[in-house]
Amino acid sequence: MSQGHTPGLSHAPPPPDAESPAPISEERIREELSRVLSCHEFRSSKRSQDFLRYVVEHTLSGRGDMLKERTIGIEVFGRSTSYDPSDDATVRVKAGEVRKRLGLYYSDQGARNPMRIELPSGTYVPEFHPGAAPAAPEPAVVDVIAAVPPPAAAVESKRVLTLRRAAAAALVLLTGAAIVWFATRAAATPLDEFWAPVLQGASPVSVCAAFVPVWSMDRDPAVTGPLHPEDFVELTDQFVGGGDLIATSRLTAMLTRLRRPYRVRVGNDVSFADFRTGPVILVGYSYTRWKEISRQMRYFIDGSQGPIGITDNGAATKWTLPNLPRDRRTAEDYAIVSRVFHPDTHAMLVELAGITQYGTDAAGDLVTNPELMAEALHDAPSGWQKKNLQLVLHVKVISGAPSSPRVVARYFW
Repeated sequence: MSQGHTPGLSHAPPPPDAESPAPISEERIREELSRVLSCHEFRSSKRSQDFLRYVVEHTLSGRGDMLKERTIGIEVFGRSTSYDPSDDATVRVKAGEVRKRLGLYYSDQGARNPMRIELPSGTYVPEFHPGAAPAAPEPAVVDVIAAVPPPAAAVESKRVLTLRRAAAAALVLLTGAAIVWFATRAAATPLDEFWAPVLQGASPVSVCAAFVPVWSMDRDPAVTGPLHPEDFVELTDQFVGGGDLIATSRLTAMLTRLRRPYRVRVGNDVSFADFRTGPVILVGYSYTRWKEISRQMRYFIDGSQGPIGITDNGAATKWTLPNLPRDRRTAEDYAIVSRVFHPDTHAMLVELAGITQYGTDAAGDLVTNPELMAEALHDAPSGWQKKNLQLVLHVKVISGAPSSPRVVARYFW
């Protein structure tokens, strides 16, 4: 089957008398993609979102011929360049799951959408079709024949049968609900186990987002000529990074869902005494005064020399961004997730930080998403739940958004 469709409709030529449908604009396709990605069926799976966004954007940009299984495995799921699809069916399995989620969405919530996105079986190139016009309601048929009341015995028999059926249905529902309740009550996901040591006790959790340095040009507009360092002024303690903000939003949403009290702290509104009063989550701490806390750990983001990257006990690693542009819009990123019982504060500390905003965003996704955390810790050593840990993440950036992170190193102690 061809792997290189172009955006719009891709059908056999219509009959001579049929009117050809108008092409669907890229704007309408992206609007539909946004609706699909925000629906219930896709919100629960970041991997499915990444997959669908990737194949749609590649198709719209005329690169549908690049949508091969191996390419998707490397670009979307972070597989190595030696990835062999015959040994790893991740892409095929996820494609089937995306087809199922699309089918569920368009059979219910998206049934009346102006268009629909489909992923035909046997290809990774999506197709875009106009939505089906709602069917006209059939005219009501009025029964003008006078109803003849049934015999009283028949009415009583039917009533008894209905009551019996209702009782049987209620019993089935109660039994099923009990089974589901016991099953879900007993199950603890890796995400629950990750947060269990942090959320013990009743102390509020401090969620701390760091300020990032920003410089603004402060020069008379009438002055011309080259700029000099003195033409810029540092705007301190005013701005928070976009990735830090998204990660903080995810964390507070999770804590709200768990009905756990929390306090949001920004920038320098955090003292060492706060670290002693309860669990703390540091978001985007790498370039702040709190970096001294993480410097003591095995993995650390070192921005003091080039190329900027993650060190392992102070030694350089391959997890670097040697070509990081000045505007920090990169095609990949690295991040660290740490969960430790800190000896100086005698409290639990969680740290999330990327080299850029994309890594911090992805780290926040990992620690709030059951699916991603289960994959990250699927073969963790026995007893990891009660140990300190660090995870090093690699993140691909697709169309300005971080994809699901891949764990490239782990340390438990």
